[in-house]
Amino acid sequence: MKFYEIHDPYYALIKAKDEADAERIYNEYISDTDDYENFQDDEIREVERDYALIMYSQVKGEDGELMSYTYISGTFNNPDIEVLIMDGSLL
Repeated sequence: MKFYEIHDPYYALIKAKDEADAERIYNEYISDTDDYENFQDDEIREVERDYALIMYSQVKGEDGELMSYTYISGTFNNPDIEVLIMDGSLL
């Protein structure tokens, strides 16, 4: 599994097989990318696993508190969870 970060039009940190899979997940859960000619080349950036884990561990839950280690490790390593972080304005 690889990790991809997208900043525009909405921020997302995604787990995917490759850039095409990352774009599919982004389209499904975050936003449509039809307006972009080269979305994979222009907007998707592969990031290291450690970077993704650090970013994910800094996300606060609905209660405004940081998530527990148990929750972070369980969800970060769960292959069924594809979107780790999404822009808060979409919630």
